[in-house]
Amino acid sequence: MPEVTVKLVFEKENKNSVRYKEVTEPGKAEVLGNIYLQKWLAGNAKSIEVSVKVAED
Repeated sequence: MPEVTVKLVFEKENKNSVRYKEVTEPGKAEVLGNIYLQKWLAGNAKSIEVSVKVAED
């Protein structure tokens, strides 16, 4: 399976983490949905990209 890159945008800030919501293309299903990142990593980023590659056994 090829590598998939997903774009996520800022949704909510908690005490120590930031929640991002996946931006989906019309007619396509979500890959990740929501993801939480620690504030020390996310900083003030309003959007992030996550790449997923399924490992072949």
